[in-house]
Amino acid sequence: MNTFTISGQLIDLFKRTIYPAVIEVKEGIIKSITKVDNAPQQYILPGFIDAHVHIESSMLTPVEFARMACVHGTLATVSDPHEIANVCGIPGVQFMIDNSKQTPFKIFFGAPSCVPATSFETAGAVIDSKDIKELLQHPDIWYLTEMMNYPGVLHQDPEVMAKIQAAIDIGKPIDGHAPGLRGNDVVQYASAGITTDHECFTLDEAMDKVQAGMHILIREGSAAKNFEALIDIIRTHPEKVMFCSDDKHPDDLALHHINQLVKRALDKGYDLFDVLRAACINPVLHYELPVGLLRQGDPADFIIVNNTEQFDIISTYIDGQCVAKDGKTLLPYTNAAHINNFNTSPKNISDFVIPASEQGDEIRVIEAIEGQLVTEELILSGKRYNSHWIQDVEIDILKISVVNRYQPDVPLTSAFIKNFGLQRGAIASTVAHDCHNIVVVGAGDASMCAAVNALIDCKGGIAIAENATDVHTLPLPIAGLMTDAEGYSIAVKYAAMNAIAKQLGTTMHAPFMTLSFMALLVIPAIKLSDLGLFDGSKFQFTTVEV
Repeated sequence: MNTFTISGQLIDLFKRTIYPAVIEVKEGIIKSITKVDNAPQQYILPGFIDAHVHIESSMLTPVEFARMACVHGTLATVSDPHEIANVCGIPGVQFMIDNSKQTPFKIFFGAPSCVPATSFETAGAVIDSKDIKELLQHPDIWYLTEMMNYPGVLHQDPEVMAKIQAAIDIGKPIDGHAPGLRGNDVVQYASAGITTDHECFTLDEAMDKVQAGMHILIREGSAAKNFEALIDIIRTHPEKVMFCSDDKHPDDLALHHINQLVKRALDKGYDLFDVLRAACINPVLHYELPVGLLRQGDPADFIIVNNTEQFDIISTYIDGQCVAKDGKTLLPYTNAAHINNFNTSPKNISDFVIPASEQGDEIRVIEAIEGQLVTEELILSGKRYNSHWIQDVEIDILKISVVNRYQPDVPLTSAFIKNFGLQRGAIASTVAHDCHNIVVVGAGDASMCAAVNALIDCKGGIAIAENATDVHTLPLPIAGLMTDAEGYSIAVKYAAMNAIAKQLGTTMHAPFMTLSFMALLVIPAIKLSDLGLFDGSKFQFTTVEV
């Protein structure tokens, strides 16, 4: 790699100052930084880091995610391979690591702590405490990923505590996941050794967790959006804040990434150095990542922006290599091997029927909430037909079903959901956290069946059935989660799928992303797994009929 120099206004985040400088790079390392009298009016600073992301949720391989993210000034991620681990187990984690080595983009994977996340659903694999201990020895595993089983922590479940202890013993950080946890419960959760949380949805909750010693990851993904609620914590505790996306669909990734959070925070008047500390420095220090922070001797990892107001990304450098320039990626497209775990049989329309007893007329309904992973439980009057509970499209009560993708001839489960707004048809996905069974929401059973069978036929992806015969699919042949197709083309196709869904009446900004969380049992209040309707507040199954 050749020696080269770059000049500009250097933003020194440690000394909290900006000055004209010349940076000399040799063999991918910053050899020297020299203060000068004059330099071009472009600003050089450390690159952005997504402090918590499931790359699988972009529907792209790590290589393709990197090609798109680097355009926005992101040069590293702290990545939880939890999604593919729930489908394919440890071989899925290794797939992600192997694929990431084909890009200079810096991806730091963790050992998935909750596979499966609960015992109330069917996953494709199990990663136990013995597996975790072995994974944490791996040089490409940097931390223990989000401990979603917070009841297990609070009740000192032996298997949960063994996983945590394995990380403590080796000295690797432990990520948290505890939506709504407050007070003494937070203190107990944090005292177990858990250091972060990205699930806060109020500032008071975030403050509770900071006071317990935790770092707060402000999340702004395609579905869950907590920036507005939490950003003010950067004013009082800038050393405790990081930015993350958690889940980012390809059409959003084509537009922006962590740079969007930086720009929004600056537009609100927050201090430049505090904002950039959260975006650039805090993840490196917390996870002890080998990412350059624009110091002599560091890897030459940095970005150049036009100014500190617009903050447009001019170029991104990783280990001295320019990987993006003027809004275009310079990283090459690379295809990938396929890995999957899919073994279920086609379904019949009758499989989606929900029997109704002769007594009572009330049903439990999942209330999906725009921009949130949490749901509410509604008790509403149900609509009957021939001793069955059915959809009531006029008041937006649709049916939701989850199909076990790992075992043939297993009955599916069904319930009701509100706020998807479909007037006809159905949408379905095998991106369905955490176990990634097939989840479908629809205005009619025939459409739901058609969408599900389309996904069974292609062994994973997203689907829209406008009716029983007119079905659109976007196949995801890698674990039913990802495709190795070129990222920008997938962004276009995904946006087209979203547009079709909205033609069917959905008012959701990101209907497929929201759909993917309706089977996420560890987020309250009520969700649906392949085993039944689940009360996430009580951590037990419940019934459709009240």
